[in-house]
Amino acid sequence: MNHPVYDVVQLASLGKTFDDALATRFRVLPLWDDPHAMEHLAAASAAKVVVTSVRRGLSRGIISRLPALRAVCSWGVGYETLDVAATQERNIVVSNTPEVLDDCVADLAWALLLTAARRTNIGDRYVKTGQWQTIGAFPLSIRVWGKRLGILGMGRIGMAIAQRGKGFNMDVRYNNRRERPDTPYTFEPVLQKLAEWADFLVIACPGGPQTHHIVNAAVIRALGPKGILVNIARGSVVEQEAMVSALQEGLLGGAGLDVLENEPTVPALFMHMDQIALMPHVGSATHETRQDMSQLVLDNVESFLTTGRLRTPINERLA
Repeated sequence: MNHPVYDVVQLASLGKTFDDALATRFRVLPLWDDPHAMEHLAAASAAKVVVTSVRRGLSRGIISRLPALRAVCSWGVGYETLDVAATQERNIVVSNTPEVLDDCVADLAWALLLTAARRTNIGDRYVKTGQWQTIGAFPLSIRVWGKRLGILGMGRIGMAIAQRGKGFNMDVRYNNRRERPDTPYTFEPVLQKLAEWADFLVIACPGGPQTHHIVNAAVIRALGPKGILVNIARGSVVEQEAMVSALQEGLLGGAGLDVLENEPTVPALFMHMDQIALMPHVGSATHETRQDMSQLVLDNVESFLTTGRLRTPINERLA
């Protein structure tokens, strides 16, 4: 019996439009809704490409069962759920979807910053529940214009966040793995000092072991009782219990969070804390950006299978 030969193993669905386009152009083994996926990997021994997402990830175990694998095309900007070390050992190249989502994620960072500072989430409930009986009774909030903006992670998204800060006449400083001489912003090599200086601290760094709980109790308390913490990166970056304690004790002014440490589990305490503005990990979730992300994955697959090169390889950025 002749078995089909596959070009691509697809571990994650990226929506019907993408899935149909991929299946039309290439020989695809779709495994995202298959409870016996691991059993079928043997049929894909000739597959050169894996399509996955940052949510689905890619394990060393799957990589080891695909002897012809040469490229991984992942949907999403993060790659902490991909076993990059395993791909490097076999010289497998990996791509993600940078740039196309930078502006939407930066927009959401600013939406959370403004919400936490001006209490718009509380004001919305205040009006809709009939509490607005007297003009001027709603509590005062925090001014954003002209304040000090600290950014943890001055990559593409960090740069987009900083650019928006200029429109608010803000002084911008950043902490990063290394100083970036190509930016006009001031580099602060010590994160705790950045937090002490800043009125707002926005987290835009990668997740993973290297940044786990880098925003710890000391950093959070350095931000202070009037400071606001915004996280659109990964929940693992913030020591969540320390943040909650600081908010409860009045040692941190507020927080705007698109990501949580054990999402989608939400601590019960959060339900009653007006100091926290929440979104359900939707930084890139606009119609336009999601379409652009999926198209970039498709472009990476097509580029590799026709030219042997990826459009947006992360391997070169890790070197």
